[in-house]
Amino acid sequence: MWTEIIAYAHFLLALVVVVRVLLRPGLEPTVRLSWILVIELVPLVGVVAYILFGEVRMRSAEKSTMARVRQHLSGLWQPSPEVVRKPPALAAPVVAANQAIGGFYAVAGNHATLLAEDDSAIADLVAAIDDAQVHVHMLFYIWLDDASGRSVAEAAIRAAGRGVKVRAVIDAFGSRAFGRSDVWARMRAAGCECVEALPLGMPVIGLLFQRMDLRNHRKIVIIDNDLGFTGSRNCSDRAFAVKPRFAPWVDIFLRIQGPVVRQMQAIFLQDWMSYTGEDLGDMLCMVPPVAAPGEIAQVVATGPDSRNGSLSDSMTTMIYAARRKLTITTPYYVPGSDLDSAIRTAARSGIDVTMILPARNDSLIVQATSEGFYYGLVKAGVKLMLFEGGLLHAKIISVDDEMVMLGSANMDRRSFELNYEMNMLFVGGDLTELLEQRQQTYIERARPIDLSDIRGWSVWRRLRNNLLALAAPIL
Repeated sequence: MWTEIIAYAHFLLALVVVVRVLLRPGLEPTVRLSWILVIELVPLVGVVAYILFGEVRMRSAEKSTMARVRQHLSGLWQPSPEVVRKPPALAAPVVAANQAIGGFYAVAGNHATLLAEDDSAIADLVAAIDDAQVHVHMLFYIWLDDASGRSVAEAAIRAAGRGVKVRAVIDAFGSRAFGRSDVWARMRAAGCECVEALPLGMPVIGLLFQRMDLRNHRKIVIIDNDLGFTGSRNCSDRAFAVKPRFAPWVDIFLRIQGPVVRQMQAIFLQDWMSYTGEDLGDMLCMVPPVAAPGEIAQVVATGPDSRNGSLSDSMTTMIYAARRKLTITTPYYVPGSDLDSAIRTAARSGIDVTMILPARNDSLIVQATSEGFYYGLVKAGVKLMLFEGGLLHAKIISVDDEMVMLGSANMDRRSFELNYEMNMLFVGGDLTELLEQRQQTYIERARPIDLSDIRGWSVWRRLRNNLLALAAPIL
């Protein structure tokens, strides 16, 4: 009797959850179908998985606070007319999509320097912090207590000691060890204002009100409202002590000057004000000087609290803009159908499409899921390269040697729907060529994979990969 009662109870519960999936507005059909299959095919586990991870739930107070902050700041960051530039025809649809998603105009008069791949990039950041006069704002998803992490922390402590206002944000999960370290405590004691984003709190109770895996994945540094640093690099050594067997981690890090730094500042302040309640909106009244000659640049930032679109929409628009050449570097490839289709369509259209992914990923599930897409990509004509010089962690899309997008967002649904991310678009100038050259160095350290390689995989490997690829819409 109890067996029958449990079976009927599970049937009713699963039915209720399936109806919930069918009634949710704005959900892609592939996502609905994937969740329904999981709920029906994996008894109880599927129901629990959907309750925990199927919806992006945020505490209403936190969501309303972020909305108020965005509205408050939106009237302060509008650029002066002289720096707003009509982009070239190739970039116009991408700029329009980014503006619709993130709200920022494309602005001219910027200069970006591509920093070295090794740990000297962190030394450049430390030198800039040591030159700070007014403020240092830092936000990192991962900050480690290693040589690089400590050198940045020590520079922040020195800056606070000479009267510079230092504000530092770390993600409570990504930097959980650093948040408990003596270095973080010394930063606080020295006068640095230190905040942990999205604290885990009490996980069991918190699950009732908010997804516990929402993360701030951004990497942003702004100094004196004039100089910015961003890219894919966290505040850590390339050796990445928490996952040393995948090292070195290969990243992109930029030093940026010009009006676009104000947009970076707006994103940092949006996060800071949401976490602390401190109103720093007046800082956006300070306008960075124009760099001449300069590049057109634009910030596009997204998060689970804003649903005007995702970085997947931005990337898809950029891919469709390609006419001759498309080079993509990403560590994690678990795309939606639109993004994957755009890449394959570009290759079939005769565009020279190269994708560079790590040969070995730090996540076995992600690697297996990515491999489930390899056959379709290669069959469409994509030149798929597997990087063997460590874990390739850079995220770059370059189009026709004329525009490039980079930043913190991976090509996966976590970046598109759950994480707070910040990417930047650059049009024209030397940076696009430099990033194309940097990607060429990745290709030189990679091996190609073709259809014969994929067909040579074991039956188990192909079964595993294709099964996980089916679940990509919910991973």
